[in-house]
Amino acid sequence: MRRPVGLAQQAMMVVHNQTGAIRQRANMKQTQCAVILLGGSLLLQGGGVQAADWPQYRGPNQDGIAPAGATLHWPANGPKSVWKAPTQLGFSSFAIAGGKAYTLVNHAGKEACTALDAATGKALWCTDVDIAKYDGGGDSGTPDNKGGDGPRSTPTVNEGLVFVFTQGLKIHALDAASGKPVWAHDLVAEHSGKNIHWNNAASAVVDGDLVFTAGGGAGQAFIAFHKKTGAVAWKSGTETITHATPTLATLLGERQVIYFVKSGLVAVSAKDGQELWRFPFKFAVSTAISPVVCGDIVYCSAGYGVGGGACRIAKQGDKFSAQELYKTEGDKLIANHWSTPVCKDGYLYGMFSFKKYGAGPLKCVEVATGNVKWEKPGFGAGNVILVGDKVVALSDDGQVVLVEAKPAAYKEVGRVKAVTGKCWSTPAFSDGRLYVRSTKEGACLDVK
Repeated sequence: MRRPVGLAQQAMMVVHNQTGAIRQRANMKQTQCAVILLGGSLLLQGGGVQAADWPQYRGPNQDGIAPAGATLHWPANGPKSVWKAPTQLGFSSFAIAGGKAYTLVNHAGKEACTALDAATGKALWCTDVDIAKYDGGGDSGTPDNKGGDGPRSTPTVNEGLVFVFTQGLKIHALDAASGKPVWAHDLVAEHSGKNIHWNNAASAVVDGDLVFTAGGGAGQAFIAFHKKTGAVAWKSGTETITHATPTLATLLGERQVIYFVKSGLVAVSAKDGQELWRFPFKFAVSTAISPVVCGDIVYCSAGYGVGGGACRIAKQGDKFSAQELYKTEGDKLIANHWSTPVCKDGYLYGMFSFKKYGAGPLKCVEVATGNVKWEKPGFGAGNVILVGDKVVALSDDGQVVLVEAKPAAYKEVGRVKAVTGKCWSTPAFSDGRLYVRSTKEGACLDVK
Protein backbone atom coordinates (compact mmCIF):
# COMPACT_ATOMS: atom_id res chain seq x y z
CA MET A 1 0.00 0.00 0.00
CA ARG A 2 1.06 3.63 -0.44
CA ARG A 3 2.81 5.13 2.58
CA PRO A 4 3.63 8.83 3.09
CA VAL A 5 7.26 9.86 3.55
CA GLY A 6 7.95 12.20 6.46
CA LEU A 7 10.49 14.99 6.01
CA ALA A 8 12.09 14.18 9.35
CA GLN A 9 12.82 10.57 8.47
CA GLN A 10 16.48 9.88 7.81
CA ALA A 11 16.23 6.24 6.83
CA MET A 12 15.49 5.13 3.31
CA MET A 13 11.81 4.77 2.71
CA VAL A 14 9.95 2.94 -0.02
CA VAL A 15 6.65 4.09 -1.44
CA HIS A 16 4.50 1.54 -3.20
CA ASN A 17 1.28 1.79 -5.14
CA GLN A 18 -1.56 -0.55 -4.43
CA THR A 19 -2.37 -3.05 -7.16
CA GLY A 20 -5.26 -1.90 -9.35
CA ALA A 21 -6.88 -2.65 -12.69
CA ILE A 22 -6.35 -1.19 -16.13
CA ARG A 23 -9.32 -1.04 -18.47
CA GLN A 24 -7.71 -2.04 -21.76
CA ARG A 25 -10.01 -4.52 -23.46
CA ALA A 26 -9.07 -6.95 -20.73
CA ASN A 27 -8.03 -6.24 -17.17
CA MET A 28 -4.34 -5.81 -16.55
CA LYS A 29 -2.66 -5.58 -13.18
CA GLN A 30 -0.99 -2.40 -12.08
CA THR A 31 2.65 -3.08 -11.39
CA GLN A 32 4.34 -1.79 -8.30
CA CYS A 33 7.24 0.61 -8.24
CA ALA A 34 9.52 1.91 -5.55
CA VAL A 35 11.07 5.32 -5.17
CA ILE A 36 14.00 5.40 -2.78
CA LEU A 37 14.09 8.74 -1.02
CA LEU A 38 17.47 9.48 0.50
CA GLY A 39 16.28 10.80 3.81
CA GLY A 40 13.13 12.28 2.25
CA SER A 41 13.00 15.69 0.60
CA LEU A 42 15.27 18.44 1.84
CA LEU A 43 12.94 21.27 2.84
CA LEU A 44 14.80 24.55 2.84
CA GLN A 45 11.89 26.96 2.89
CA GLY A 46 8.18 26.56 3.54
CA GLY A 47 5.24 27.98 1.63
CA GLY A 48 2.24 26.79 -0.30
CA VAL A 49 1.70 26.50 -4.04
CA GLN A 50 -1.47 27.88 -5.57
CA ALA A 51 -3.18 26.56 -8.66
CA ALA A 52 -1.17 28.15 -11.48
CA ASP A 53 -0.36 25.11 -13.55
CA TRP A 54 2.42 24.13 -15.95
CA PRO A 55 0.67 20.86 -16.78
CA GLN A 56 2.79 19.45 -19.59
CA TYR A 57 6.09 19.50 -21.45
CA ARG A 58 6.89 23.14 -22.31
CA GLY A 59 4.01 24.65 -20.39
CA PRO A 60 0.29 25.39 -20.62
CA ASN A 61 0.40 26.36 -24.32
CA GLN A 62 3.21 23.93 -25.16
CA ASP A 63 5.43 26.76 -26.39
CA GLY A 64 7.73 27.10 -23.39
CA ILE A 65 6.15 30.43 -22.50
CA ALA A 66 4.53 31.31 -19.16
CA PRO A 67 1.02 32.84 -19.36
CA ALA A 68 0.72 36.56 -20.04
CA GLY A 69 1.30 38.65 -16.93
CA ALA A 70 3.62 36.11 -15.31
CA THR A 71 6.67 37.65 -13.65
CA LEU A 72 9.58 36.47 -11.56
CA HIS A 73 11.73 38.12 -8.92
CA TRP A 74 15.44 37.40 -8.81
CA PRO A 75 17.22 38.68 -5.69
CA ALA A 76 20.79 39.90 -5.93
CA ASN A 77 22.04 36.78 -4.14
CA GLY A 78 19.82 34.47 -6.18
CA PRO A 79 16.49 32.79 -5.43
CA LYS A 80 15.96 30.64 -2.37
CA SER A 81 15.66 26.90 -2.76
CA VAL A 82 12.31 25.67 -1.39
CA TRP A 83 13.09 21.96 -1.59
CA LYS A 84 15.21 19.30 -3.20
CA ALA A 85 14.22 15.68 -3.80
CA PRO A 86 15.82 12.68 -5.53
CA THR A 87 14.77 12.09 -9.16
CA GLN A 88 16.43 8.87 -10.20
CA LEU A 89 17.87 8.98 -13.73
CA GLY A 90 16.53 10.29 -17.00
CA PHE A 91 15.61 13.51 -18.76
CA SER A 92 11.91 13.84 -18.01
CA SER A 93 10.83 17.36 -17.02
CA PHE A 94 8.35 18.37 -14.32
CA ALA A 95 4.66 18.94 -15.03
CA ILE A 96 2.96 21.00 -12.32
CA ALA A 97 -0.79 20.70 -11.73
CA GLY A 98 -3.18 20.67 -8.80
CA GLY A 99 -0.43 21.15 -6.22
CA LYS A 100 1.62 18.21 -7.47
CA ALA A 101 4.84 17.93 -9.47
CA TYR A 102 4.87 14.94 -11.84
CA THR A 103 7.87 13.44 -13.60
CA LEU A 104 9.24 10.09 -14.83
CA VAL A 105 12.09 8.24 -13.18
CA ASN A 106 14.05 5.06 -13.82
CA HIS A 107 14.14 2.78 -10.82
CA ALA A 108 14.98 -0.89 -10.43
CA GLY A 109 14.55 -1.64 -14.12
CA LYS A 110 11.19 0.11 -14.41
CA GLU A 111 10.12 3.35 -16.03
CA ALA A 112 7.87 4.98 -13.45
CA CYS A 113 5.66 8.05 -13.10
CA THR A 114 5.96 9.72 -9.72
CA ALA A 115 4.04 12.56 -8.07
CA LEU A 116 5.60 14.91 -5.52
CA ASP A 117 3.94 17.53 -3.38
CA ALA A 118 4.77 20.73 -5.30
CA ALA A 119 5.04 22.71 -2.06
CA THR A 120 7.40 20.39 -0.17
CA GLY A 121 8.85 17.82 -2.58
CA LYS A 122 7.37 14.99 -0.55
CA ALA A 123 6.76 11.80 -2.54
CA LEU A 124 3.02 11.05 -2.85
CA TRP A 125 2.78 8.11 -5.21
CA CYS A 126 4.67 6.20 -7.88
CA THR A 127 3.40 3.88 -10.62
CA ASP A 128 5.37 1.65 -13.00
CA VAL A 129 4.50 2.23 -16.66
CA ASP A 130 7.12 0.28 -18.66
CA ILE A 131 10.46 -1.43 -18.51
CA ALA A 132 13.49 0.87 -18.41
CA LYS A 133 15.35 0.16 -21.64
CA TYR A 134 17.07 2.97 -23.55
CA ASP A 135 19.89 1.48 -25.67
CA GLY A 136 22.50 3.67 -23.95
CA GLY A 137 21.63 6.77 -25.94
CA GLY A 138 21.55 9.09 -22.97
CA ASP A 139 24.89 8.48 -21.27
CA SER A 140 26.90 11.13 -23.15
CA GLY A 141 28.15 14.30 -21.48
CA THR A 142 31.29 15.96 -20.18
CA PRO A 143 33.88 13.70 -18.52
CA ASP A 144 32.66 14.80 -15.08
CA ASN A 145 28.94 14.93 -15.88
CA LYS A 146 27.70 12.01 -17.94
CA GLY A 147 25.60 8.86 -17.57
CA GLY A 148 22.16 8.90 -16.00
CA ASP A 149 20.22 7.46 -18.94
CA GLY A 150 16.51 7.08 -18.27
CA PRO A 151 13.03 8.23 -19.29
CA ARG A 152 12.91 11.00 -21.88
CA SER A 153 9.23 11.98 -21.97
CA THR A 154 7.25 14.18 -19.56
CA PRO A 155 3.81 13.46 -18.04
CA THR A 156 0.83 15.50 -19.25
CA VAL A 157 -1.86 16.39 -16.69
CA ASN A 158 -5.41 17.21 -17.72
CA GLU A 159 -8.74 17.11 -15.84
CA GLY A 160 -7.68 14.72 -13.12
CA LEU A 161 -5.70 12.38 -15.35
CA VAL A 162 -1.96 11.98 -15.96
CA PHE A 163 -0.98 10.81 -19.44
CA VAL A 164 2.36 9.07 -19.85
CA PHE A 165 3.84 8.02 -23.21
CA THR A 166 6.65 5.58 -22.49
CA GLN A 167 9.91 4.63 -24.16
CA GLY A 168 8.18 1.47 -25.42
CA LEU A 169 5.31 3.37 -27.16
CA LYS A 170 2.78 2.61 -24.43
CA ILE A 171 0.26 5.32 -23.54
CA HIS A 172 -1.11 5.30 -19.99
CA ALA A 173 -3.83 7.32 -18.31
CA LEU A 174 -3.38 7.43 -14.52
CA ASP A 175 -5.53 8.96 -11.82
CA ALA A 176 -3.76 12.20 -10.87
CA ALA A 177 -4.64 11.92 -7.19
CA SER A 178 -3.60 8.32 -6.58
CA GLY A 179 -1.57 7.12 -9.56
CA LYS A 180 -3.98 4.25 -10.14
CA PRO A 181 -4.29 3.12 -13.79
CA VAL A 182 -7.40 4.20 -15.69
CA TRP A 183 -6.62 2.94 -19.19
CA ALA A 184 -3.63 2.04 -21.34
CA HIS A 185 -2.70 1.09 -24.89
CA ASP A 186 0.38 -0.46 -26.47
CA LEU A 187 0.98 1.06 -29.93
CA VAL A 188 3.32 -1.75 -30.92
CA ALA A 189 0.97 -4.58 -29.96
CA GLU A 190 -2.31 -2.92 -30.94
CA HIS A 191 -1.43 -0.60 -33.82
CA SER A 192 1.45 -2.33 -35.64
CA GLY A 193 3.85 0.23 -34.21
CA LYS A 194 7.61 0.10 -34.57
CA ASN A 195 9.98 1.78 -32.17
CA ILE A 196 13.10 3.70 -33.20
CA HIS A 197 16.76 3.69 -32.18
CA TRP A 198 17.10 4.90 -28.56
CA ASN A 199 13.32 4.37 -28.27
CA ASN A 200 10.49 6.85 -27.94
CA ALA A 201 11.18 10.23 -26.32
CA ALA A 202 7.99 12.10 -27.26
CA SER A 203 5.44 13.14 -24.66
CA ALA A 204 1.69 12.76 -25.05
CA VAL A 205 -0.16 15.92 -26.10
CA VAL A 206 -3.72 16.71 -24.94
CA ASP A 207 -6.20 19.12 -26.51
CA GLY A 208 -9.89 19.19 -25.65
CA ASP A 209 -11.11 15.61 -25.31
CA LEU A 210 -8.24 14.03 -27.23
CA VAL A 211 -4.77 12.67 -26.46
CA PHE A 212 -2.36 12.72 -29.41
CA THR A 213 0.44 10.20 -29.95
CA ALA A 214 2.51 8.85 -32.83
CA GLY A 215 4.23 5.57 -33.59
CA GLY A 216 1.63 3.29 -35.17
CA GLY A 217 2.07 1.38 -38.43
CA ALA A 218 0.86 2.06 -41.97
CA GLY A 219 -2.23 4.26 -42.03
CA GLN A 220 -2.03 4.85 -38.28
CA ALA A 221 1.24 6.64 -37.61
CA PHE A 222 -0.74 9.39 -35.85
CA ILE A 223 -3.31 8.26 -33.30
CA ALA A 224 -5.74 10.27 -31.16
CA PHE A 225 -7.45 8.68 -28.17
CA HIS A 226 -10.44 9.91 -26.18
CA LYS A 227 -8.82 10.99 -22.93
CA LYS A 228 -11.51 9.71 -20.57
CA THR A 229 -12.01 6.23 -22.05
CA GLY A 230 -8.95 5.50 -24.17
CA ALA A 231 -11.09 4.73 -27.21
CA VAL A 232 -9.49 5.56 -30.56
CA ALA A 233 -10.89 8.82 -31.94
CA TRP A 234 -8.96 8.80 -35.22
CA LYS A 235 -5.78 7.49 -36.80
CA SER A 236 -4.00 8.53 -39.96
CA GLY A 237 -0.72 8.74 -41.85
CA THR A 238 2.17 6.48 -42.75
CA GLU A 239 5.31 7.99 -41.26
CA THR A 240 8.35 7.05 -39.20
CA ILE A 241 8.47 8.83 -35.85
CA THR A 242 11.43 10.68 -34.36
CA HIS A 243 12.20 11.68 -30.77
CA ALA A 244 10.27 14.97 -31.15
CA THR A 245 7.13 15.80 -29.18
CA PRO A 246 4.46 17.22 -31.53
CA THR A 247 3.25 20.80 -31.17
CA LEU A 248 -0.38 21.94 -30.96
CA ALA A 249 -1.20 25.27 -32.57
CA THR A 250 -3.98 27.23 -34.22
CA LEU A 251 -2.73 28.40 -37.61
CA LEU A 252 -4.94 30.45 -39.90
CA GLY A 253 -8.04 29.44 -37.96
CA GLU A 254 -7.35 25.69 -37.90
CA ARG A 255 -6.43 23.76 -34.76
CA GLN A 256 -3.66 21.40 -35.77
CA VAL A 257 -1.07 18.95 -34.48
CA ILE A 258 2.36 19.51 -36.00
CA TYR A 259 4.49 16.35 -36.00
CA PHE A 260 8.24 16.37 -36.68
CA VAL A 261 8.76 12.97 -38.30
CA LYS A 262 11.50 11.41 -40.41
CA SER A 263 10.17 13.01 -43.61
CA GLY A 264 9.94 16.48 -42.01
CA LEU A 265 7.06 18.50 -40.59
CA VAL A 266 3.56 17.07 -41.07
CA ALA A 267 0.54 18.99 -39.75
CA VAL A 268 -2.80 17.25 -39.31
CA SER A 269 -6.20 18.51 -38.23
CA ALA A 270 -6.70 18.02 -34.50
CA LYS A 271 -10.34 17.08 -35.02
CA ASP A 272 -9.94 14.24 -37.54
CA GLY A 273 -6.26 13.64 -38.34
CA GLN A 274 -6.49 14.76 -41.97
CA GLU A 275 -3.23 16.11 -43.36
CA LEU A 276 -3.18 19.91 -43.76
CA TRP A 277 0.37 20.63 -44.92
CA ARG A 278 3.91 19.28 -44.89
CA PHE A 279 7.43 20.69 -45.05
CA PRO A 280 10.10 18.20 -46.17
CA PHE A 281 13.19 18.32 -43.96
CA LYS A 282 16.39 16.29 -43.87
CA PHE A 283 16.78 13.49 -41.33
CA ALA A 284 20.03 12.04 -39.98
CA VAL A 285 20.21 9.70 -36.96
CA SER A 286 17.84 11.60 -34.63
CA THR A 287 15.43 14.53 -34.64
CA ALA A 288 14.34 15.66 -31.18
CA ILE A 289 13.11 19.27 -30.84
CA SER A 290 9.45 20.19 -31.00
CA PRO A 291 8.33 22.38 -33.91
CA VAL A 292 8.33 26.06 -32.85
CA VAL A 293 5.43 28.21 -34.03
CA CYS A 294 6.08 31.96 -34.35
CA GLY A 295 3.00 33.58 -35.89
CA ASP A 296 2.65 31.97 -39.31
CA ILE A 297 6.25 30.70 -39.29
CA VAL A 298 7.20 27.20 -38.11
CA TYR A 299 10.83 26.51 -37.20
CA CYS A 300 12.52 23.10 -36.97
CA SER A 301 16.07 21.86 -36.48
CA ALA A 302 18.25 18.84 -35.77
CA GLY A 303 21.86 17.85 -35.15
CA TYR A 304 24.06 15.36 -36.99
CA GLY A 305 24.83 17.92 -39.71
CA VAL A 306 21.18 18.70 -40.48
CA GLY A 307 20.88 22.26 -39.13
CA GLY A 308 17.79 24.46 -38.90
CA GLY A 309 15.06 25.74 -41.19
CA ALA A 310 11.71 27.44 -41.28
CA CYS A 311 8.61 27.69 -43.41
CA ARG A 312 5.75 30.14 -43.66
CA ILE A 313 2.24 28.68 -43.58
CA ALA A 314 -0.37 30.08 -45.97
CA LYS A 315 -3.95 29.19 -46.85
CA GLN A 316 -6.04 29.64 -49.96
CA GLY A 317 -9.64 28.54 -49.58
CA ASP A 318 -9.38 25.37 -47.50
CA LYS A 319 -5.90 24.43 -48.76
CA PHE A 320 -2.80 24.98 -46.64
CA SER A 321 0.74 25.30 -47.95
CA ALA A 322 4.23 25.60 -46.44
CA GLN A 323 6.69 27.94 -48.18
CA GLU A 324 10.37 27.45 -47.36
CA LEU A 325 12.05 30.51 -45.86
CA TYR A 326 15.51 28.98 -45.39
CA LYS A 327 17.43 25.83 -44.60
CA THR A 328 20.82 26.31 -42.97
CA GLU A 329 22.72 23.04 -42.98
CA GLY A 330 25.40 22.00 -40.52
CA ASP A 331 25.84 21.96 -36.76
CA LYS A 332 27.66 25.28 -36.39
CA LEU A 333 24.97 27.96 -36.75
CA ILE A 334 21.41 26.92 -35.86
CA ALA A 335 21.42 23.23 -35.03
CA ASN A 336 19.27 22.22 -32.04
CA HIS A 337 19.99 18.71 -30.80
CA TRP A 338 17.02 18.31 -28.42
CA SER A 339 16.94 21.82 -26.98
CA THR A 340 13.73 23.46 -28.23
CA PRO A 341 13.99 27.28 -28.36
CA VAL A 342 11.27 29.75 -27.38
CA CYS A 343 10.02 32.56 -29.61
CA LYS A 344 9.47 36.19 -28.57
CA ASP A 345 8.80 39.12 -30.92
CA GLY A 346 10.19 37.30 -33.95
CA TYR A 347 13.35 35.96 -32.27
CA LEU A 348 14.29 32.51 -31.05
CA TYR A 349 16.18 32.04 -27.77
CA GLY A 350 17.68 28.71 -26.87
CA MET A 351 20.64 26.33 -26.83
CA PHE A 352 21.90 25.98 -30.41
CA SER A 353 24.65 23.37 -30.58
CA PHE A 354 25.34 19.71 -31.19
CA LYS A 355 27.13 17.52 -28.65
CA LYS A 356 28.95 20.50 -27.15
CA TYR A 357 28.21 19.31 -23.65
CA GLY A 358 28.97 21.92 -21.03
CA ALA A 359 30.18 24.40 -23.66
CA GLY A 360 27.45 24.95 -26.25
CA PRO A 361 26.03 28.47 -26.47
CA LEU A 362 22.74 30.15 -25.71
CA LYS A 363 21.79 32.07 -28.87
CA CYS A 364 19.32 34.61 -30.16
CA VAL A 365 18.24 33.87 -33.74
CA GLU A 366 15.90 35.84 -36.01
CA VAL A 367 13.22 33.29 -36.88
CA ALA A 368 12.34 34.73 -40.33
CA THR A 369 15.93 34.60 -41.60
CA GLY A 370 17.92 32.23 -39.41
CA ASN A 371 20.47 34.95 -38.70
CA VAL A 372 22.26 34.73 -35.36
CA LYS A 373 22.00 37.99 -33.39
CA TRP A 374 24.16 37.00 -30.41
CA GLU A 375 25.53 33.97 -28.60
CA LYS A 376 26.99 33.16 -25.21
CA PRO A 377 28.92 29.91 -24.63
CA GLY A 378 28.80 27.72 -21.55
CA PHE A 379 25.26 26.29 -21.51
CA GLY A 380 25.68 22.90 -23.19
CA ALA A 381 22.68 20.75 -24.05
CA GLY A 382 20.18 22.29 -21.64
CA ASN A 383 16.79 23.91 -22.28
CA VAL A 384 14.95 27.21 -21.87
CA ILE A 385 11.55 28.68 -21.10
CA LEU A 386 10.28 32.27 -21.23
CA VAL A 387 8.72 34.12 -18.27
CA GLY A 388 7.66 37.65 -19.16
CA ASP A 389 10.64 39.27 -20.88
CA LYS A 390 13.18 36.91 -19.33
CA VAL A 391 14.67 33.72 -20.69
CA VAL A 392 15.10 31.08 -17.99
CA ALA A 393 17.94 28.84 -19.14
CA LEU A 394 18.80 25.54 -17.47
CA SER A 395 22.35 24.59 -18.44
CA ASP A 396 23.26 20.93 -18.73
CA ASP A 397 25.28 21.16 -15.50
CA GLY A 398 22.35 22.42 -13.41
CA GLN A 399 22.75 26.20 -13.47
CA VAL A 400 19.61 28.30 -13.77
CA VAL A 401 20.47 31.49 -15.65
CA LEU A 402 18.16 34.48 -16.14
CA VAL A 403 18.72 36.42 -19.39
CA GLU A 404 17.00 39.41 -20.98
CA ALA A 405 14.95 38.30 -24.01
CA LYS A 406 16.27 41.06 -26.26
CA PRO A 407 18.03 40.68 -29.62
CA ALA A 408 20.46 43.60 -29.21
CA ALA A 409 22.93 41.77 -26.95
CA TYR A 410 23.30 39.05 -24.34
CA LYS A 411 22.45 40.48 -20.93
CA GLU A 412 22.54 38.18 -17.93
CA VAL A 413 20.39 39.10 -14.94
CA GLY A 414 21.55 36.38 -12.58
CA ARG A 415 22.42 32.71 -12.12
CA VAL A 416 22.38 30.04 -9.44
CA LYS A 417 23.57 26.46 -9.22
CA ALA A 418 20.23 24.69 -8.67
CA VAL A 419 20.94 20.96 -8.91
CA THR A 420 23.78 18.48 -9.32
CA GLY A 421 23.78 15.90 -12.09
CA LYS A 422 23.09 16.20 -15.82
CA CYS A 423 20.18 18.34 -17.03
CA TRP A 424 18.73 17.55 -20.43
CA SER A 425 15.28 18.48 -19.13
CA THR A 426 13.22 21.68 -19.43
CA PRO A 427 12.35 24.01 -16.53
CA ALA A 428 8.75 24.46 -15.36
CA PHE A 429 7.25 27.64 -13.89
CA SER A 430 4.17 27.78 -11.68
CA ASP A 431 2.92 30.47 -9.32
CA GLY A 432 6.25 32.17 -8.83
CA ARG A 433 8.28 29.01 -8.51
CA LEU A 434 10.74 27.34 -10.89
CA TYR A 435 10.96 23.55 -10.96
CA VAL A 436 14.07 21.95 -12.43
CA ARG A 437 15.52 18.46 -12.36
CA SER A 438 18.57 16.47 -13.32
CA THR A 439 19.52 12.83 -13.54
CA LYS A 440 19.99 12.93 -9.75
CA GLU A 441 17.67 15.44 -8.13
CA GLY A 442 14.81 17.86 -8.59
CA ALA A 443 14.56 21.32 -7.05
CA CYS A 444 12.04 24.10 -6.52
CA LEU A 445 13.20 27.74 -6.51
CA ASP A 446 11.20 30.64 -5.11
CA VAL A 447 11.12 33.50 -7.65
CA LYS A 448 8.02 35.34 -6.38
